[in-house]
Amino acid sequence: MKQLLNTLFVMTEDAYLALENDNVVIYQNDQTLAKVPLRSIEGIMCFSYKGASPALMGRCGKLGVSMAFYSPRGHYYCSVLGEENRNVLLRREQFRVADDEQKSLRYAKSFIVGKLYNAKWVLERTKRDHALRVNIDRLAEQSGKLSAALSKARKSLTIDELRGVEGLAAKDYFYAFDDLVLKNKDDFFFTSRSRRPPLDRLNALLSFCYSILTNDCIAALQGVGLDPYVGFMHTDRPGRASLALDLVEEFRPVLADRFVLTLVNTGAVKPGDFEIRENGGVLLSDFGRKKVLTAWQKKKSDQILHPFLQEKISWGLVPYVQALLLARSLRGDLDDYPPFMWK
Repeated sequence: MKQLLNTLFVMTEDAYLALENDNVVIYQNDQTLAKVPLRSIEGIMCFSYKGASPALMGRCGKLGVSMAFYSPRGHYYCSVLGEENRNVLLRREQFRVADDEQKSLRYAKSFIVGKLYNAKWVLERTKRDHALRVNIDRLAEQSGKLSAALSKARKSLTIDELRGVEGLAAKDYFYAFDDLVLKNKDDFFFTSRSRRPPLDRLNALLSFCYSILTNDCIAALQGVGLDPYVGFMHTDRPGRASLALDLVEEFRPVLADRFVLTLVNTGAVKPGDFEIRENGGVLLSDFGRKKVLTAWQKKKSDQILHPFLQEKISWGLVPYVQALLLARSLRGDLDDYPPFMWK
């Protein structure tokens, strides 16, 4: 259990939530884990398969406390909202911002600044921790280019200009990506980013993990009342979760890329975990996907210090906390959206 931004996160997968004298009571079997006054919180995010009592859901609706229910792995089920919930106002503001390029640019800059900052520090961290095993000069050069891109991103005057800066910066980052592979380089080499289909094992891992991470962002945005299909930087397209793709940008280097590198550098994935198709595409096998998903769930339980909140949370909660911060920014509770910037 964790309370952040006036939101109660219930992470114990067999917990049951009930009502007692305007308190939410969290039970595990016959044991009471916690009691939290309903009037002290604005929302509950429950990652338990047992759920909550109808009495608690009804009282939350009356008091204006939102409830969002997820599977223990983070799959979004549904939300319970009272008649006077603020989601309609939140979504109307989201749509207004999406229709105004200058307002959208403000949020798009935050997403991309977060992405470039995190990409730079992925390189810097490798340079610091493995100085004797990597090409220091190349990492330093590409890190410097990302610093310059950060400055350009902050000064961008249009969405298209920002997209151009981000595209070039991504090439600079991935130019050094092969240097981050410390073991098994014959089997896990990287030359450039390839998609649809991935053309090597590293690209297959990256694409798979980006997909998992995007689904986590979709679930997080749905839980806080935002429409994951209406974005600020990624354009509208049928079936495209544009806002989730916006939000996922800042997480790609620190969550997905570092996770993939850990799998490869620790030998957790093997060449036999992949299949090579007739068209040259490389995909994870069923066994390989299960192995990666198991490691991903373990990674999500690791604790970090959130750079904006200065509170310890699990990696798995980061997309949900950032979705809350994004919603608060849109409502005007925060002056600007603070991207997740990890060092």
